Amino acid sequence: INAEYMGFIKVIGDRAISSFSGETLSMGEPDGSSFPSGGLRATHEARGYTIWDPSSPPFIINHRTGATLYIPTVFCSWKGHPLDEKLPLKMASEALSEQALRLLTAAGDESHNYVVTNSGVEQEFFLVDSDYFLQRPDLMQTGRTLVGASAAKGQQLEDHYFGDLTERTMRLINDAERELWKLGIPQTTRHKEVAPGQYEMAPVFRPSAIASDNNIITMEVISRVAHHYGMEAIFHEKPFKGLNGSGKHNNWSIGTDLIPTVFTPGPNPQSNRIFMIFLAATLRAVDLHADLLRVAIASSANDHRLGAAEAPPAIISVYLGEEVNGAMEAFINKSKKPIQITPCVSKTWDVGIARGLPEVERHATDRNRTSPFAFTGNKFEFRAVGGSQTPHRSNYIINTIVADGCSFMADEIERRSQGKTKEERGLIAEEVAREVLIKHKRVVFNGNAYSEEWHKEAAERGLPNLKTTPDALETLVAPKNIELFRRLGVFKEETLRARQAAWLEEYILKITIEANSFLDIINTRIHPAVSRWINEFSETVNKATAATGKAPESLKARLVTIIELSDKLLAGTEEINQRKEALHHLPELIDQARKARELVGVLDQVRASADALERLTPVDRWPLPSYAMMLFAGQTQNINRFVKD
Repeated sequence: INAEYMGFIKVIGDRAISSFSGETLSMGEPDGSSFPSGGLRATHEARGYTIWDPSSPPFIINHRTGATLYIPTVFCSWKGHPLDEKLPLKMASEALSEQALRLLTAAGDESHNYVVTNSGVEQEFFLVDSDYFLQRPDLMQTGRTLVGASAAKGQQLEDHYFGDLTERTMRLINDAERELWKLGIPQTTRHKEVAPGQYEMAPVFRPSAIASDNNIITMEVISRVAHHYGMEAIFHEKPFKGLNGSGKHNNWSIGTDLIPTVFTPGPNPQSNRIFMIFLAATLRAVDLHADLLRVAIASSANDHRLGAAEAPPAIISVYLGEEVNGAMEAFINKSKKPIQITPCVSKTWDVGIARGLPEVERHATDRNRTSPFAFTGNKFEFRAVGGSQTPHRSNYIINTIVADGCSFMADEIERRSQGKTKEERGLIAEEVAREVLIKHKRVVFNGNAYSEEWHKEAAERGLPNLKTTPDALETLVAPKNIELFRRLGVFKEETLRARQAAWLEEYILKITIEANSFLDIINTRIHPAVSRWINEFSETVNKATAATGKAPESLKARLVTIIELSDKLLAGTEEINQRKEALHHLPELIDQARKARELVGVLDQVRASADALERLTPVDRWPLPSYAMMLFAGQTQNINRFVKD
């Protein structure tokens, strides 16, 4: 939570009293130049404004010494440029509401008064003992381990997901849920995730702006409660090499005052006009603006996670599932044969000899965890959002591009419907939806998006594959995107270019910080520790030689290996230093970002030597807590040191 803290005090004469006015509530004036702005704000033009967002509930957080009232606000510059991620979401939500209502009205349905988008933002995270965390400069400064050999046991047995929580983590998460409940953010699910030491919590669905705010509060509460238990919550997308990273699955849908979600297929979806026209608008949005969806999830951290057989690839596609896909084809072909969704066909499974089990409904589709944008029954799950990212950005980009799809379809229907009856307008809307689906269904893929075959097929379909953040951010200011955001009133061109500059600079700086942290760890911790071990090992070899009259070959070979790895590690640090210094001399941010991306690859290569040295160095000589200590021992130990019943 970014916050400016203000005391409720007013001086009258020689008296000071507690005072809190409506003016204080509605607007504040922080420094608008002290945040990343992409050049929109400078120190000599620093005025900024926070303006109360009454649609997002205020909340109070109690501390040992008092309490703080938090007022959710938007943040803009003196010239009106949005400097946060919340104001663009409100603008994009307004745009979608307006265009979706236009589409419904154009299709002959004038009964709806407003449209809202809803989100349920699932949050994954790791928990690490604070003692270990404070001994890891890389985790403290970058959020991820820049060195570290994998533990003998990781997630190979697939035995962590839905496993029992330890007493320590159970109490921690229970307390976090209790604090969130007090703030009006109830959780519906909490469980262990795939990797050891990894967990997930999922909230009740709310309107997108509120859900996004609630997610930021959730991260803050989890972190604060974790400290009470002597633990640190880590939200980085890839804190531990070789283990699944953390995402933030954004379950997104559109509803009206009459329909909870327009994406409910119903028993015969090919005959469900509202479902099909909004499905068409959404597929068009994803197909035409896959680059923007990739921008929504772009970060140096998320690049480590995307496409690593744990998160969707950078190729943006849509999963519909066999039945909904069949219904879409039946709608396109005007098939009279009904294609019914599973729950309306059979409510139970054949469970063989089992007796007494209750009847349950299956969802309309299976769940495809490899798809970036998957239909999951009555909503779409944008699975590629990173664990540390704000969900505001993904929501305002989804809302903007779907608003564009609704606008396009409304324009077409209105153009063809002059003087037509409501019934005729509805049929015209279906024809427009068919045309849009035919043109944009190439973005639908129901198979394994991790597979190499899909990557080849996606290229044949002409779908973009923006593998890195620099690739994605370069597209942000493409002419079509500038026109899109301007037309829908979300961003002016100047603001969009400033966002690109701020995000590129953030990307470069984060990788530079990683390089600096890596160098510090190697030069001040690992290399001195390994040098001491080499000296001890050399003495052992010399003593063994003196005792036996010949040098033991196995000990000698091990010593040579350690020396060679140490030398290779130091040589690698020199290359990192040179590349780090060189990238800042490039004139353009996009070129610096590309060089920074290359630096990430070098860091990984040099890291291999450090990780190999860890496996050859005694535990009591190695200067950093190991993966096994952080991910296993740290989940259970020392609970009585922190918690009392």
